[in-house]
Amino acid sequence: MPDTTQQEAGRGLWCGFAAYGIWGLFPLFWPLLEPGAADDILANRMVWSLVAVVLMLVVQRHWGWIRPLLRQPRRLAMLGAAATVISINWGVYIWGVNTGHVVETSLGYFINPLVTIAFGVLVLKERLRRAQWVAVGIGALAVVVLTIGYGRLPWIALTLAFSFATYGLLKKKVGLSGLESLAAESAFMFPFALGYLVYLEVAGRGTFGHTAPGEYGWGHTGLLVLSGVITAVPLLLFGTAAVRVPLSVLGLLQYLAPVFQFLIGVTVFHESMPTARWAGFTLVWAALAVLTWDALRRVRADRARSSAAAVATSAAGATPATAAAAAAGPADTVPVRP
Repeated sequence: MPDTTQQEAGRGLWCGFAAYGIWGLFPLFWPLLEPGAADDILANRMVWSLVAVVLMLVVQRHWGWIRPLLRQPRRLAMLGAAATVISINWGVYIWGVNTGHVVETSLGYFINPLVTIAFGVLVLKERLRRAQWVAVGIGALAVVVLTIGYGRLPWIALTLAFSFATYGLLKKKVGLSGLESLAAESAFMFPFALGYLVYLEVAGRGTFGHTAPGEYGWGHTGLLVLSGVITAVPLLLFGTAAVRVPLSVLGLLQYLAPVFQFLIGVTVFHESMPTARWAGFTLVWAALAVLTWDALRRVRADRARSSAAAVATSAAGATPATAAAAAAGPADTVPVRP
């Protein structure tokens, strides 16, 4: 019978599959909210996300992080910036899906790891390994090919990739868990979203609660409320996975979402994929293959050093820190990316 550690790892793996699976199936959900416009759907998602996450915090009785956060203006400012950036990401994604650009939205999340690496160089002054430079170069070539294929810059994909990379950078600096971060960001967005919903109602463009005959019905209103739940639940699942499975596994799981989105765009919505677009996507996938190979190679090397350190400690009676340094050899000047 598997021990507790194996059970926890298995639970984490299934939670990771579930989180990325839900994100990957998002293109099937947002069209259900039509004829609501993207701005109406986005505002409702912001409002109901806060309701959903507050209910989760109530169940978990997890409030202790709020008071210390309120005493840190710099972190609050970064959370406000993160809320702004993720709002742009959500809005562009919903608009892209509901206007027939599902494949291009998937492209945004395929190239997001490459943009994140570029941010590491430009913002965090990190030094990249050769394989990472190769991947970034292939990714840049892919954008050129896709620009030719689309007849325009793939701005939906680039907006999603850059906004989510910026969001990740801000979240890294803030240092909150997924649920805590979503709660704080939703709190920032809530008054603006609620005010905008009121404006839409006054302007006659709102769809929430319009249940009279000939209007949208209770089903539409229920789906708008559900948008908050499906925003919060995968984040909770991801948080469960993140503390139970290795980062290398999470790094592989992250490709599930754009793969599902791409397949939905091609097979369900029958979006056009001319030769130039296939060529561009193939280049992106090649870049991601290089990144994955490099990450797995790095994990194996780190494990080998750890094993050598343990052997050296056992054989020589050295302290673990000393043995690890000896086994590693010369200092590695290239930081390990998670």
